[in-house]
Amino acid sequence: MSDKSLDFKYSNGEEPHIQRTKDIIRKYPEIKKLMGRYPKTFLYAFFVVALQLAIAYILRDQAWWMVLIAAYGVGAFANHALFVLIHEFTHNMVFKSKVANLWGGIMCDLPNAFPSSAAFRKYHLKHHAFQGHYDIDADLASKWEAKLIGSNFIGKSFWLLFFPLFQAVRPPRLKEIKFQSSWIWVNLLTVLAFDVVVYMIAGPMAILYFVASFFFSVGLHPLGARWIQEHFLVAPPQETYSYYGPLNYLAFNVGYHNEHHDFAYVPWVNLPKIREIAPEYYNNLVYHKSWTKLWLKFIFDNELSLFSRILRSDKGGLEVSSDSENDYFRGRDQKENIAIN
Repeated sequence: MSDKSLDFKYSNGEEPHIQRTKDIIRKYPEIKKLMGRYPKTFLYAFFVVALQLAIAYILRDQAWWMVLIAAYGVGAFANHALFVLIHEFTHNMVFKSKVANLWGGIMCDLPNAFPSSAAFRKYHLKHHAFQGHYDIDADLASKWEAKLIGSNFIGKSFWLLFFPLFQAVRPPRLKEIKFQSSWIWVNLLTVLAFDVVVYMIAGPMAILYFVASFFFSVGLHPLGARWIQEHFLVAPPQETYSYYGPLNYLAFNVGYHNEHHDFAYVPWVNLPKIREIAPEYYNNLVYHKSWTKLWLKFIFDNELSLFSRILRSDKGGLEVSSDSENDYFRGRDQKENIAIN
């Protein structure tokens, strides 16, 4: 990796979604009709959680290698879908009640074996309000992390394999965000208690299935390309990218990432309609059609590394508050000019 590549790319401009959101709403005001909650998301989430529990129970007496195969071929897709549904609960796009959405996210966390929903909610909403700010945006790798991994396929494969662990050690860098909260502890204790119950009923192979599904769903698996797809600079200076491939059917349209950042209060079921209404704003952007192709490109292309991201210092006039949701909803109102309820 050259010295030039040992740092992020920097931008003096505001994040790219604010102006496009305003332009689209001005031209297509009917797009506001797509915004709102979609309570049926809870039914999808409940079904996927039940499916994972059933598979874990079926695998309780199988060999470890069969469990790993099942986790890679089936469980990864299910757990990835649950991460997307956690994302829907995080944006309060399922229920009107914040508490109900928090519990919905924790329900999705149960087959993950590790708690993540409450922490994701705290940091992801900051990502929307302060995209590309090193001290606030947990979606960015830490500088030590990027230097450690480098740009070779061994380092990047290692990073993908243990992606959840690298994310877990980022919070100390984000000094402007208070990590501790009552919901972090509720999430932790609920998931750990559930793990104990599963272990007592179905044994260690069921837990292995959950753990393996969790790591494969976000890491060394074609599904892991989703994290690369969203903001890695494959065509700079564009910093947000969508994916329009077939896996969106199994991933609740999470690939529509430009659309999501532009209209963060549009539920997953309506995201494709944004592009249908305003194709001239999205078809001229670089987008991905294959997560597998992108996954392999990231691993083997030495031009791509964890430094292939945009950093900025301009907060757009916003101050960081102790409540992630205050920043997020204030920023969303600024962009979409709508009432949040």
